[in-house]
Amino acid sequence: MFARHSKGDAGGEGRLVSVLIARDLVKSFRGGDGGVVPVLNGVNLAVARGEMIAVVGASGAGKSTLLHVIGALERPDRGEVVIGGQSLSNRSDDELAALRNRAVGFVFQFHHLLREFSALENVMMPLRIAGRDATASRVRAQELLARVGLSHRVDHRPSELSGGEQQRTAVARALALDPAIFLADEPSGNLDHANAENLHDLLATLARDLEIAMVVVTHNRSLAKRADRALQMEDGVLREADVQGVFG
Repeated sequence: MFARHSKGDAGGEGRLVSVLIARDLVKSFRGGDGGVVPVLNGVNLAVARGEMIAVVGASGAGKSTLLHVIGALERPDRGEVVIGGQSLSNRSDDELAALRNRAVGFVFQFHHLLREFSALENVMMPLRIAGRDATASRVRAQELLARVGLSHRVDHRPSELSGGEQQRTAVARALALDPAIFLADEPSGNLDHANAENLHDLLATLARDLEIAMVVVTHNRSLAKRADRALQMEDGVLREADVQGVFG
């Protein structure tokens, strides 16, 4: 297990144990002309428990690809990802799926809630799929919805919730199985300013209070400033970012 890196070094070592470690990640895709398009070019990252990292950079720089690789949705061409002390290397697809479902919480720009189910039922879904009994799943879902400020909306379907409420429900669902890491891809990109600010406050609070390792890809200056550190994806690698300089 590596230690958390110190500020100013995306891959160095410091004092706190990391929950998420990425070592020398390389990832390329095949372009429409058949050529190889490099996206990640030796990415190193370590995120400690309770730490919130913002990843910023231009569109197409590879930020979402990085999330997919460290979240076990895609395999790197080279390098290693370690979550909670468990390496993702040399695992079967089934093993990766099981680890991902257990240890990784995802939130995307669009909430992807199941529209025919209530907020409570949406948050219960991962728990029921994991084999938890109905009563325990309901209690856990109610606790999480209360934590994100939606205890009064548990029986409402997504169409009856505001955009901010839908995204907070998605956050609660991502936390249902108490994951080791929480990954968010432009989580406030589809929200108005007021709802976005509420979500930003919520994410920062959850990272601290739940002591979860959080990586957030964002183009939003406000969200990036709330993070413990901001890293810029450029030329396929992560570098310490000056938020003011990135956003102008």
